[in-house]
Amino acid sequence: MSKELKNTFIKAAKGEKTDFVPVWYMRQAGRSQPEYRAIKEKYSLFEITHQPELCAYVTKLPVDQYNVDAAVLYKDIMTPLPAIGVDVEIKSGIGPVIDNPITSLEDVEKLGVLNPEQDIKYVLDTIKLLTEEQLDVPLIGFSGAPFTLASYMIEGGPSKNYHKTKAFMYSHPEAWTLLMEKLGSMVVTYAKSQINAGASAIQIFDSWVGALNVSDYRTFIKPVMEKIFTDLRSENTPLIMHGVGASHLALEWNSLPLDVVGLDWRLPIKEARDIGVTKAVQGNLDPAVLLAPWNVIEERVKVILDQGMQQDGFIFNLGHGVFPEVDPAVLKKLTSFVHEYSTEAKKA
Repeated sequence: MSKELKNTFIKAAKGEKTDFVPVWYMRQAGRSQPEYRAIKEKYSLFEITHQPELCAYVTKLPVDQYNVDAAVLYKDIMTPLPAIGVDVEIKSGIGPVIDNPITSLEDVEKLGVLNPEQDIKYVLDTIKLLTEEQLDVPLIGFSGAPFTLASYMIEGGPSKNYHKTKAFMYSHPEAWTLLMEKLGSMVVTYAKSQINAGASAIQIFDSWVGALNVSDYRTFIKPVMEKIFTDLRSENTPLIMHGVGASHLALEWNSLPLDVVGLDWRLPIKEARDIGVTKAVQGNLDPAVLLAPWNVIEERVKVILDQGMQQDGFIFNLGHGVFPEVDPAVLKKLTSFVHEYSTEAKKA
């Protein structure tokens, strides 16, 4: 039987009034935690995720250590891709590397279909273990978005400019459309399986879609995003959208059938509200600030909180993920500060 959830995060995601601002951090599971680093000396990322008890431990660790208001499932956006025929390996210091990049319509046609109970049962088992026995905060499941997944599948790995991806998008419209349809269907199946296993919210990471301008986004990406979020709305689960360097797309996201617009540090919350972002927002401290002296961190966080609390529906987070050099003690102190400062501000 699931524990009773502390639902401040869910209320904020739905735009409801809360007693304090909820906090979670992207990539809070792992990265900078010494306990995680010890595990990583023995196991790769994929090996950890294939062991539900170990994966659940890594997922729950920041909840216990930092007192955050949501857990985020420890896994990688590449997790479902091997099941559809993508030969991907996470290489230390590099990231995902794909040995069979897509170059043609024929390559796209060969892609298979995700069967969650068969292909990623270990992910679903981890979610069930966490939500039925261990967590008293909501668990966030997630998926990469079609553009970001496609960028790895076409480039063969990380890219600084996404030239091959954009060239494929412009030059092979039939293949691109089919690729978006296949990946869009996979994202829906993947996200629904996580929700059905017990996840309380879903975040879609379109990490690298900021490489596109607004016109190309509307033409090549937005139709599949509309379909994904429309299909997921029936689950009655908060849906979050996040990307990096994508401030120019904030209004495009605001018009999608989702609940929370994630902002990176480039777009202040007040500016997002001023240009017409009406949905709940999440963000948006620059992770690099976490290496600054505490007085600098506190000053930056106060500005974000003061802007975010102008309207119901605000979740404090970083503008991107925690990186390895961040001191876990800083994240714990930051969580307490956000809770205390926002509680007092909301009482005033």
